[in-house]
Amino acid sequence: VQLQASGGGLVQPGGSLRLSCAASGRNLNIDRVNWYRQGPGKQRELVADITTGGMTNYADFVKGRFTISRDNARNTVNLQMNSLKPEDTAVYYCNAAGLYGLGRAPFNSWGSGTLVTVSS
Repeated sequence: VQLQASGGGLVQPGGSLRLSCAASGRNLNIDRVNWYRQGPGKQRELVADITTGGMTNYADFVKGRFTISRDNARNTVNLQMNSLKPEDTAVYYCNAAGLYGLGRAPFNSWGSGTLVTVSS
């Protein structure tokens, strides 16, 4: 199962970006989807996650600013990022786990990452 993250770019402080993570594969049954980020010189950290049923969880440092959502029909998860700060600068990765194929084999895949730079 391949994940493609997109939507990163350069934005000024206080601005917004919308990241998307699209999964491709046959007969997908995607369970939890996570967004992680890794800033310069920092360890990778969990930003937000969402379950199949739409239950969400956010890291304290993005609560009230970021919103994660999913479109199960399109196997896509979005991360709406508002009120961006310079400390949000990082490569953002999506990660998804679930089952695929007629044999319902488990998968746990990572996208290649998309760079978000918040700077004036």
